[in-house]
Amino acid sequence: MEEQKLKVGAVVQLNPETVENKMFSGCLMIVTEPKIFGALGYVQALGENGEAGGQAYYRARWEEMELVGVAVWISP
Repeated sequence: MEEQKLKVGAVVQLNPETVENKMFSGCLMIVTEPKIFGALGYVQALGENGEAGGQAYYRARWEEMELVGVAVWISP
């Protein structure tokens, strides 16, 4: 993705070919902090036994992500 103005709540997909941490390949990330280098955000993890999961935080550079849309709900 080319550098652009991102807002909190933007949804980006992490590119499997360019993402540095391959565990995040193809994941949808919610932007929590737009940055000059790209963005900080999280991928929502699954829970277990009927309980909600937590968030896996990631620091993505522009070349690691593509804009998908905007999240309606953002984890606190």
